[in-house]
Amino acid sequence: MRILLFMVLMMSVGAPCMAQFKAAIIYDRPSKFDQSFSQAVHTNGVLKLRLQGIEVKEFEPARGAQIEQAMMKLAARGYQPIIGIGYSTAPAISKVAQLFPEQSFVIIDGIVDLPNVQSVIFHEEQGAFLAGALAAMKSNNDIIGFIGGMDIGLISKFSCGYIQGARYISPSIRVLKNYIGSTLNAWNDPSKAIEIAVSQIERGADVVFAAAGGSGSGVYLAAHEADILAIGVDSNQNSLQPGNMLSSMVKKVGRAVYQSVLNHHNGTWQAGKFHYGLADDWIELARDKHNRSIYQAIDLKEINIIKSMILNKELTIDVSNKQLACQ
Repeated sequence: MRILLFMVLMMSVGAPCMAQFKAAIIYDRPSKFDQSFSQAVHTNGVLKLRLQGIEVKEFEPARGAQIEQAMMKLAARGYQPIIGIGYSTAPAISKVAQLFPEQSFVIIDGIVDLPNVQSVIFHEEQGAFLAGALAAMKSNNDIIGFIGGMDIGLISKFSCGYIQGARYISPSIRVLKNYIGSTLNAWNDPSKAIEIAVSQIERGADVVFAAAGGSGSGVYLAAHEADILAIGVDSNQNSLQPGNMLSSMVKKVGRAVYQSVLNHHNGTWQAGKFHYGLADDWIELARDKHNRSIYQAIDLKEINIIKSMILNKELTIDVSNKQLACQ
């Protein structure tokens, strides 16, 4: 009886501590189920945190203006860390973090230079270099394509890395480059992505890399219908069009969210800038049962050699969009 009473008392003491900890995720798009960037956060970050017993509130804005409104409300209710998913949450975080200086904020894929904000940035150009190298290795036409969501600095890191990786393998390769739009809808417009992909395929591209969030599904469908190869992004998308998905450049944003929230819960969270890339497999080219017959062992061996050269700084990747290497 005494043992049972002791256990009940211990549970009653421990429960409030867990219940008082509340993290919040604010996406920059209307739906987190994009099979790409946002879904990687939900699947590999939020769901795993909930399995640890941590409360995580998610908010998906119907309009961009709702991001700041939601962040203000969540901060007032004591949620922390509050994590903005995507570069477009930066203005809201910058404003709200100053109004709530005692609370912790995180931005994924952006920088907010405040003492209570953790900025998580990825070296996308490193993974894209590998994607470009693999695309060039597999291209029969010596013509490959790149389709980005918007023509912004973040996506230029993808395109610059991709182009330079392809030219590392084949200096004369032609890289077709297009963008889906100039508004946030560019990340969720698979119909437009199909049109652009078909145009690139008609011009001879036989491998196409999409860095376009939810719009990428249109690229992969076009690749399937034309029986060419495509490379996915952010999440492992190899299963979306098996037989036509050469690989996916996986960016472990879910892992970054999981680690940040868990560190905050454990009292080891820190503000500042955190950079992640090929080191420790924060970015990688996915190889599994869906693409192993295309992305073969001999290809993996060559990709791993290139990866080691990047990590050892034997290869330098220029991410300036003004340079010839990115055109």
